[in-house]
Amino acid sequence: MDEGLSADVLETFVRLYDDGLIYRGKRLVNWDPTLGTAVSDLEVENDEEQGKIWELRYPRVDGKGDVVVATTRPETMLGDVAVAVNPDDERYRELVGKEVMLPLTGRTIPVIADSYVDKAFGTGCVKITPAHDFNDWAIGQRHNLAPIPIFALDATINDNAPAKYRGLDRFAARRAVLADLEAQGLVASMKPHKMIIPRCVRTGEIVEPMLTDQWFVAMTTPAPQTHPFHPGKTIQELCLAAVEDGLKSPRTGETGTVEFVPKEWLSTYLHWINNIQDWCISRQLWWGHRIPAWYDEAGNVYVAHEEAAARDKARRKLGREPASFAQDPDVLDTWFSSALWCHSTLGWPERTKELETFLPSSVLVTGFDIIFFWVARMIMTTTYFTGEIPFRTVYINAIVRDEEGQKMSKSKGNILDPLDVIDGANIDALVAEKTKNLMDPRQAESIAKRTRKQFPNGIPSFGADALRFTFASLATYGRTLNFDLSRCEGYRNFCNKLWNATRFVLMNVADKDCGLGDGQPVTLSIADRWIVSELQDAEDEVNRQFADYRFDLAAKAIYEFVWNEYCDWYVELAKVDLARGDAAAQRGTRRTLVRVLEVMLRLAHPMIPFITEEVWQSVAPLAGKHGETISLQHYPLPDMQKRDPEASTQIAVLKGLTDSCRSLRSEMGLAPGQRVGAMIAGDTPGVGAGALLPYLAALARLTDVAIVDEFAHSDAPVQVVDTLRIMLDVKIDPVAERERIAKEIARLESEIAKANAKLGNERFVARAPADVVEQERARLAGFAATQDKLKVQLARLSG
Repeated sequence: MDEGLSADVLETFVRLYDDGLIYRGKRLVNWDPTLGTAVSDLEVENDEEQGKIWELRYPRVDGKGDVVVATTRPETMLGDVAVAVNPDDERYRELVGKEVMLPLTGRTIPVIADSYVDKAFGTGCVKITPAHDFNDWAIGQRHNLAPIPIFALDATINDNAPAKYRGLDRFAARRAVLADLEAQGLVASMKPHKMIIPRCVRTGEIVEPMLTDQWFVAMTTPAPQTHPFHPGKTIQELCLAAVEDGLKSPRTGETGTVEFVPKEWLSTYLHWINNIQDWCISRQLWWGHRIPAWYDEAGNVYVAHEEAAARDKARRKLGREPASFAQDPDVLDTWFSSALWCHSTLGWPERTKELETFLPSSVLVTGFDIIFFWVARMIMTTTYFTGEIPFRTVYINAIVRDEEGQKMSKSKGNILDPLDVIDGANIDALVAEKTKNLMDPRQAESIAKRTRKQFPNGIPSFGADALRFTFASLATYGRTLNFDLSRCEGYRNFCNKLWNATRFVLMNVADKDCGLGDGQPVTLSIADRWIVSELQDAEDEVNRQFADYRFDLAAKAIYEFVWNEYCDWYVELAKVDLARGDAAAQRGTRRTLVRVLEVMLRLAHPMIPFITEEVWQSVAPLAGKHGETISLQHYPLPDMQKRDPEASTQIAVLKGLTDSCRSLRSEMGLAPGQRVGAMIAGDTPGVGAGALLPYLAALARLTDVAIVDEFAHSDAPVQVVDTLRIMLDVKIDPVAERERIAKEIARLESEIAKANAKLGNERFVARAPADVVEQERARLAGFAATQDKLKVQLARLSG
């Protein structure tokens, strides 16, 4: 409603009207009787509800029986103008062209043939009410049937119906019509029937198709030959060209094309454009942009930017001052002004620097539910008025639903305020928020009960970064996104992990030489070379996924590198290097710690901007980076020359050896704090195992690690890693170990029996939540796998 943008709305309306693309006519629209206005398709929810279907008898005029029609809205029969059958339906072929009596009205109506009729629906005969059904309207247009509106704008019966029903609400009229038909023996049957009910999302009222005078934009009428960009082209053709062959820019001469991501949404767009109807742009509301049209006493219309200009047009037409002059009371659909967003915000209709610089824009991010109502209409108006496409890419994100996949709705009480997730909310505040301003206050009690059950302790504070990272990780190419609050906890832990890793780095590099100058030598360890190499792969993966709009996979790559590689492995390896290396090696490790951390922060910044900004301010100077904010730094790009396959191979072996030692410790029942020795045999020179020993000793809590040609005979278990074999140097009492393993096998046997008993109980499987049943199956599989390993070990000890 800003002054400048309001002027753009008027300019658009006037230009389209002068080009012959805006007109006023009587058409069928969605009508909300409570609001008293037409509503857009976007404001209508089509829900499946339990209803009824009636079969009604319409007597044949020739006296040869009845025609039985099926309907879910018997009250609308008062406005019927025909009965339709499928032309291929042999049952009714001889009826086509005949007439039937329309009960209760005294009128006769014809039987027509139309391929729209589904032979399998009901009796195969359908009543045609063009004034109150969109499909019937289309049939009526094909067969030149004059519509008979029977509803007033408040959905009561009007004077076109018999006097008995006039003034009745539509549902009261249904009861009255059915009672009268029953009395005349004209109701053949009534059955329960699931049906789609259109309701206005703002009022919950059932929307009524209503025949009213409205303003429309023509979609298939050619632009005048004087049009500066697209002479003779229709708006429909422009919308198709924008996504197919492209449109040539009048400014640069380059061809621009709009791309949809994911690509499958293009077919949705094309289906709508190929079947497009003229756009109803008027609304019967008291707020909005007033339609710039005025009427004289004879109903002649004058469209202009302002009343004075409209009066001038009237005087020129009439040769006198009009006796009366009134502006159209309707306002424009909000999507009409929204459609101008891409160019009106850049100064159009003036050729501004902003318009030339930023049109077309790079990407529009939106939901699939407004592809028709906003995306397509921005393409319509921007291409028509500027000759440019509005944007190069349309990224369609998923619609957020609750953890059970239900649409979020205030009436259901399942809406989550992002601020509550960020800042936290106690349960009383949460209940108060969810139950205020309800359309139906009677729902407050059930919503409060649901909320207290779901959040007994309220919602903890997760912070903005955790919430952003959660949504990024869930941003697949799916149609919907089920949001589970528990996911935020994992990403809050991620932020804490990053914070703690930064604290470790700062404590170990503060006031120390980080190798930024050229004066002192710097040596990089295997671990340093490895993490730098892994960073290149992470940068490459993140950049590729961002380019493909796979924010979920970009988030996954960032998460795995930061948590798994840097925090879990490299920080621990760096501790070893800082404790044992010479000055040059320690300098190299400190430099690697801060430089990789600084790049990591920039890599993660788009998803978790707050913590990365805070930490970067402390880390950047140590890494030789300077600037006011991380947001203005270059985004990291991979340098594949820094990849180090040798170091990556060695660290992969180290990880395998470490995991094997931990597995052996667990298998042998060693206490976590008990330090033991280990022996490695195999191709140790080939994998450079010697350089890995200090790391392995620290990570696996070993007193020492010896490289041997062969293991001495022992009952101790052995694990294989790559070309190496590793064994803990622990003296085992075979008798005691067999006894220990036998007891553990017996315990597992008992657990397996309990799990099998549970899963064999049909009542448990049928009544328990699916995740509980699945958890029990996973426990059973885990017990069985562990038991199998122990049996192998016991056999070896007994052998």
